[in-house]
Amino acid sequence: MVQETFKYSYSAKEAKEIREIRSRYLPTEENKVEVLRRLDRKAREAGKLSALVIGVVGCLIFGVGMCFGLKVLGDSMAVAVLLGLLGAGVMGCAYPVFRSRSRKAKEQLTPRILALADELSNN
Repeated sequence: MVQETFKYSYSAKEAKEIREIRSRYLPTEENKVEVLRRLDRKAREAGKLSALVIGVVGCLIFGVGMCFGLKVLGDSMAVAVLLGLLGAGVMGCAYPVFRSRSRKAKEQLTPRILALADELSNN
């Protein structure tokens, strides 16, 4: 008599990994909540990069001025003061640039965000 056996092994961990890999390759459709989140993040983070770059450049200019003041790069106090003031001025411009870019992005994105939020809240 031939005995037929059935061998079955199941691993929830492997099945989960298979589903995750499969989902990476399926075409994704962005739902409205995800669109709303993306627009909100875009409006809140507008201007951060430009303000950061301006602040870092100003800090570097200020640092070079300090090097002149401490006589590391040269012995000119006038250059040290000029570079220090220039660097401080550039650093001071970072926040107004951030505010203006953020305000402009909010003005542009507000109608879409409000329309989408109203549509989602009515559903």
